[in-house]
Amino acid sequence: MIVKVNMKQIGSKRKKINTIDFYLENNPLTVRELITYSVNTCVNEYNSRVRAGEDSATPVTEEQLEQMSEIGKIAFGINYDGKEADIQKAVDNACRSYEDGLFRIFINDSDVGEIDDAPQRFI
Repeated sequence: MIVKVNMKQIGSKRKKINTIDFYLENNPLTVRELITYSVNTCVNEYNSRVRAGEDSATPVTEEQLEQMSEIGKIAFGINYDGKEADIQKAVDNACRSYEDGLFRIFINDSDVGEIDDAPQRFI
């Protein structure tokens, strides 16, 4: 299943929205499962780059540098210690962040609800 995710760029004054495609192996039945599948996809991609010894470092534009400085973190996509990310810790952090209201999930402009809700809009 491919899910298109619209993400607001953090710290962007221009409210730039980026669309990212996520491939999910299963159909999520709850918000928690949607978060879990999404985080698994991201962490697995990251870990495969670490195992391959790839750095995603690319030259940074002046605009990117300015946007990163707005949020207080300048990063170049380099994994300096070569350690893989822990999937369970990443999932726990994402679920806790959702419960704390740090991000919300909308499907067709409707909030999907609480983390253990089972909205039928996923299907």
